[in-house]
Amino acid sequence: MLSLWFGCMHPVPRAFAHFWVHLSHFGSICPSLSPFTHLLVPSPRRGCLCSFLGAFTPFHTQCGCNCLISGAFPLFWGLSLPNFGCAPPHICLHPPLPALPPRHMDTVVQIVEALEAAEDLSLLELARALGSCSTPGCRAVLGDPPAAPPAVPALSPEQWALLTQLLHPDPTAPERGMVLAPDGSTVALAPLLTGVEVGLRRAAGWSGAMPKPPAALDALYAVTITEALGTAFLLARAHNHSGAILGPDGCWDDVENPQNFTLLGPPSPVPEAVANGALDGVLLGARLAEAPVPLAPLLRSYYGMDNGTASGRPLSSYRRRDFGVLTGLKKLEEEVVAMLRLLRVLPPTRGLLEDVGEEEEVAIARQAARDFMETYVECPAIVPRCMWGARPYRGTPRPLSLPLGSVYIHHTFVPSTPCRTFAACTHAMRSMQRFHQDTRGWDDIGYSFVVGSDGYLYQGRGWHWVGAHTRGHNTRGYGVGYVGNFSATLPDPDAIALVRDSLLPCAVRAGRLRHDYTLRGHRQVVNTSCPGDSLFQEIRTWRGFE
Repeated sequence: MLSLWFGCMHPVPRAFAHFWVHLSHFGSICPSLSPFTHLLVPSPRRGCLCSFLGAFTPFHTQCGCNCLISGAFPLFWGLSLPNFGCAPPHICLHPPLPALPPRHMDTVVQIVEALEAAEDLSLLELARALGSCSTPGCRAVLGDPPAAPPAVPALSPEQWALLTQLLHPDPTAPERGMVLAPDGSTVALAPLLTGVEVGLRRAAGWSGAMPKPPAALDALYAVTITEALGTAFLLARAHNHSGAILGPDGCWDDVENPQNFTLLGPPSPVPEAVANGALDGVLLGARLAEAPVPLAPLLRSYYGMDNGTASGRPLSSYRRRDFGVLTGLKKLEEEVVAMLRLLRVLPPTRGLLEDVGEEEEVAIARQAARDFMETYVECPAIVPRCMWGARPYRGTPRPLSLPLGSVYIHHTFVPSTPCRTFAACTHAMRSMQRFHQDTRGWDDIGYSFVVGSDGYLYQGRGWHWVGAHTRGHNTRGYGVGYVGNFSATLPDPDAIALVRDSLLPCAVRAGRLRHDYTLRGHRQVVNTSCPGDSLFQEIRTWRGFE
């Protein structure tokens, strides 16, 4: 009988310090064991599993589980066991250890600071050793990764375990490589760090040349976004789909102590967090190539962290705008073409392009670049309900019949002050929902969308459900509310542009709003001063105003 020796943390008698888990006792709820999949074992937390990532690596955890290896497993490297299962969740081992650090960008910066102070290994070296650049295209550009160390003295066991989880590639669960940023966005670490590495290499004189590089291949885009984007559209083509589905976004279990991130739909090669990481990797890589600086202060500055807290609107909240300025549609299309040509000659990926001619290659790149720019650059980021802590809808929501023909602009009046941070805007959303549900007796927050001054829109009732924003007109249009009192002052220019130049054109392109839509202030159809004199005068200049 083949047996494995596991370690687990749980308050049990010391006499049961270790145990053997026999394969004959396993069920069939875990994936096959191989160097690139996971062996899931029970966690001391109810409903959680701990997963082994392969020989000589720490355990991967889900649901905030704590797991340790109580031995090495060289015999399993390359071994695949079909229908591998998990033991019952009542067996446990060692005394409890502290939970893993929060999956927050501030935790990543603390790890960087510890590594920089030790002057031993850099985070970028560790990242590649652990798998941040594991795809064929990335490895062709940056080279084979260094060997992963068994441990890093500069890091605590908890930091090392978390870093291993964040950077070990898992195509079946891309959400495990993500962290929460102070602006409320979720960022995949791998594309961020590979972009940073390219920037630092360029600052040191690296040309990025390969033995036979495809024409015009820019390493900064190759390691951050174009491989994932090109692969997504090639896979869609292979499955006879007209185009790849980009996204989705997702939600954290706890924004104060984020441990588990859940996607809001089926995963794609480019979920929103990967796009965020790619945008940040390109922007920071380009900056470092011009003026290299230590990584920890760069990340603190970019993500708006001051001793672990967000202060004002961080640069990361401008990522879509800044990427659009740096990278035009034509540039991205050229880089996707160059990546497809590289993938064509790499053994692991050449099969995807066997029957793709040059004209179709260009067409695939054009669609991929256009869809990416529309989704992640031209359209605004919308914070989902689960990220601002929404209560459930009361009753049964009524669906809208799309496309709608109208948009109604509001100001919230109360809260009267614009919200400029993720924490302030989520607090405002919860406050308004409580007022609308508990005082007004509505089923939910009334607005379709709410506009913060932090660079983000917040989902109210969203695109598909009838709101409670404009009496007598709720089935005809979307209600968009600006947080604040704009009787005498205007929202920030960025907040105005977020709706006027991003939300409304994107709604038209997506078929949710008619091309000939009308736009009105709340006061034009209901006896109210909303949206305030200043904001009303502003929207009179917008397209569609009547």
